[in-house]
Amino acid sequence: MTNNNPDQWANPSLWRRLAAILYDSALVAAVVLMAMALIVVPIDLIFGSESFDAATLRSNPLYLAYLFCVMVGFHILFWTRGGQTLGMRAWRLKVVRDDGQSLKFKDALLRYFAAILSWTALGLGFLWVLFDKEGLAWHDRISNTRLVILKKKQ
Repeated sequence: MTNNNPDQWANPSLWRRLAAILYDSALVAAVVLMAMALIVVPIDLIFGSESFDAATLRSNPLYLAYLFCVMVGFHILFWTRGGQTLGMRAWRLKVVRDDGQSLKFKDALLRYFAAILSWTALGLGFLWVLFDKEGLAWHDRISNTRLVILKKKQ
């Protein structure tokens, strides 16, 4: 359980955040590849390689939406079930609401889309932790959530 006193929370550095993101990126890539295989392999088996056009599938909006939902689902599942992705666990990070409680679905969804905003602004939303007095990124502020560093287990 996370300490509910914001004054006693340790904020992770930008480098620690980025390390967890890098770790999770590899995991998300593997999950997306598995999700792709769940669609591509049956289509290939049913229709055969000759009639299967991978380029058409890659440009299909439903297929792209499916893959996007897999990525969003990865994060939401971990954030709402324990507050940690595997990368966050490796770096002893946990995401909590500003009141110290676990994220609900709505909190996690807002955080995910706010993090996209942080990235699409040339990463400025993440760099903001260097200037914010509480060490929070844009998506932390927008979603009323934050990353905290967990103590080492003895």
